[in-house]
Order: sequence, then C-alpha cells, then structure tokens
Amino acid sequence: MADTVQEQALVEVRRPRVLPGLYGGNIRAVLERGFIVMAKQNWAIVASGFFEPVFYLLAMGLGLGGLVGTVQGPGGHTLSYAAYIAPALLATSAMNGAVYDSTMNVFFKLRFAKLYQAMLQTSLGALDVAAGEIAMALFRGLLYACAFMVVMVVMGLVTSWWAVLMVPAALLVALGFAGVGMAATSYMKTFQHLDIVGFLLMPMFLFSSTLYPISVFPVGVQWFIKAMPLWHGVEMMRQLSVGALSLATAGHLLYFVVMSAAGVAIASRRLRALFLR
Repeated sequence: MADTVQEQALVEVRRPRVLPGLYGGNIRAVLERGFIVMAKQNWAIVASGFFEPVFYLLAMGLGLGGLVGTVQGPGGHTLSYAAYIAPALLATSAMNGAVYDSTMNVFFKLRFAKLYQAMLQTSLGALDVAAGEIAMALFRGLLYACAFMVVMVVMGLVTSWWAVLMVPAALLVALGFAGVGMAATSYMKTFQHLDIVGFLLMPMFLFSSTLYPISVFPVGVQWFIKAMPLWHGVEMMRQLSVGALSLATAGHLLYFVVMSAAGVAIASRRLRALFLR
C-alpha cells in the first residue's frame, strides 16, 4: 500500500505542469483577497458605478425621449427612445466597470502597493494574478448588469425573453475590456498615463451608436466607429434586447472572444516579464 502511494506521488511530481512558470492553479486566492477588500473598503466605490448609467437613462431616455419619440431598432422594431438607449447603456456600464477596475485599481497595486510582486513570490503564477484580477472585474460587471436589468424591467423597457442573454453578453463585454485594460496598464508607469483611459473612453461612448444611430455620420467615419469594441457591444445588446438575432450577432460575439483571449494572454505575459525575470 505504501509503495502504491509513493508511486502515485512520483507520478504527480513527474507530471508536467500546465503552463509552467505562468500558472500555479490557485486563482481562488486572488479572488478571496479581492472579495475581502471589496467588502471592507471598496463597496462604496463599486456601488457608485451603478448609478451613472441609471442617471443617463433617466435624463436622456425619459427627459430627452419625450422630444425624440420612437426610434427604429434592430430588425425594424419600433422602440421608444428609452428602450433604444438602455441596452447601449448596459454595454457602456460593463465597459466602464471593467476598464476602471483593470486600469486604476491594477495600476495602484502594480506600481505603488507592489501587491503583485508579493503574490508572485508565492506559488501563484502570472496567469493566476491576471485571471484573478480580470475575474474580479467580471464580478463587478455582473453586479452592474443584473442591477441595470432590474431597472429596465421595472421601467418596462424589456420587450423580449432574449433580453435575459444581455447579462452573460455584458460579462463577455466586460471580459474583453478587462483583459485589454490590464494589458495596457502593465505598460503604464505614471498616473498621467491613466488620463489616456478617459481620453479614449469618452469619445467611444459618444460615437458608438450609444445615444443615436451612426447613420448620421459619413460612411468613412462609420467604418472607423465599427472598428471600436464598444460599438460591437452596443449592437449586440440591442439585438438581444428585441430578439433580432442574425449572423451579425455571432460576429459581435466573436469580436469579444478574440479580444478577451488576446487581452488575457498579453496581460499574463507582461506580468511575467515584469516580475519573473
């Protein structure tokens, strides 16, 4: 019996690790720390992120919506202006929560608290750290998506059962932005570099068909907007909100799958390059 145990132990030792030096198989430790900090220190910051899209929906959807009237949505559906912008605001909320969590929060831990250096001195790998931080950003996006969906239901802005899929779609949007955000943060060295984040997010929010269709722009500008990730998120959310699914919906999904994979891969390798030389 003892020989059998020893043989099994030798097999475990000899068994090659998945992504050696990069993955330690303990993402849970990063998540546990993140939840403890969120519950004790950052809960007010997390809660405040929910109100921005709600205020936009009330001000633009109900206030300006009385002047705009109805708008043509995906598949030729006629929607109220509030129902038109609500899915876009959900995509924007997922983007903002993921980006700010994976940039400002990660930047402080990376450059000032030196938290990741301490983590990587343990059995954790760079992929554990990157995946754990991105998962925390996804949890924040999940909270925002569920809460905003409740607001949409209460306001009578949900017109199809397909709208339930907007919650997992919001998570995919958050994953894409969180991965890219963390990868970009690994190259930032000063707080001034964080200003670039706001400089990019605001135009993306204003021009990505969030509050009005991009048909108001020249064709050349429209193609530029369609290359932006938020436009794909907004269009995907709108199509799900009314159940107007098509091959374009699959294209939007694929866009974020590729974006997510690239972001996580780059962020993991950057952390390893920074601290495991």
